[in-house]
Amino acid sequence: MDIYSIQTPEQLLENNTYPGRGIVIGQTPDGKKAMTAYFIMGRSENSRNRVFVEKDGEVFTEPFDASKVQDPSLIIYAALRCYKNNLVVTNGNQTDTVVEGLKNGETFTKALESREFEPDGPNWTPRISGMLTFSDGGFTYQMSILKSADAEGTACNRFTYHYAPLSGLGHFIHTYVCDGNPIPTFQGEPERMAVCDDIDEMTDRLWKSLNESNKISLYVRYIDLKTGEVENRLVNKNQ
Repeated sequence: MDIYSIQTPEQLLENNTYPGRGIVIGQTPDGKKAMTAYFIMGRSENSRNRVFVEKDGEVFTEPFDASKVQDPSLIIYAALRCYKNNLVVTNGNQTDTVVEGLKNGETFTKALESREFEPDGPNWTPRISGMLTFSDGGFTYQMSILKSADAEGTACNRFTYHYAPLSGLGHFIHTYVCDGNPIPTFQGEPERMAVCDDIDEMTDRLWKSLNESNKISLYVRYIDLKTGEVENRLVNKNQ
């Protein structure tokens, strides 16, 4: 078994109808850019009634049709925000928790100690989060998952991963193993995903690999480590 093998977006996504929400963070093969991607999927009408909107360099989920919103508490949030030299991306309103924690001098891990998985039993959807920290022409990144310790939602288990970037390697964490009732929570370490040098290729491959019926939105950002130049791609199924 090659524990250091890197799989393509297609290998990790094409045969999985419902990985849920997912975050990828890594570095391009040429070593010149950091990247992150975030996608959302949905099975219910309420979940599918969403789009990504970018405002002043930050990304938010918003209703596609406001008249159809049933419960906005777990589906409307800031997905990506910046604070100083940090870029934070998460699958819920813990984005704001991390940013406020950073403002108060807390670490990524410490800020998330105040949060736990979503209160949507029996699924108990995990909260997944990532943060890229830039300095001296390079970066490091962290990923976190907060998930239920058992089927009853009795307690929260917390896992944080710290990464030194390697060219061509991304780490991919998602909320669910696959579809189901209840939906099984993600297990193990973040998966190793190949990153493309070209943002359009990466965006296209991710989007096409997501299940057509369940995918909703995808956002991809590349950051040039030398110049700080930012490239973004945003795809919404609901137009």
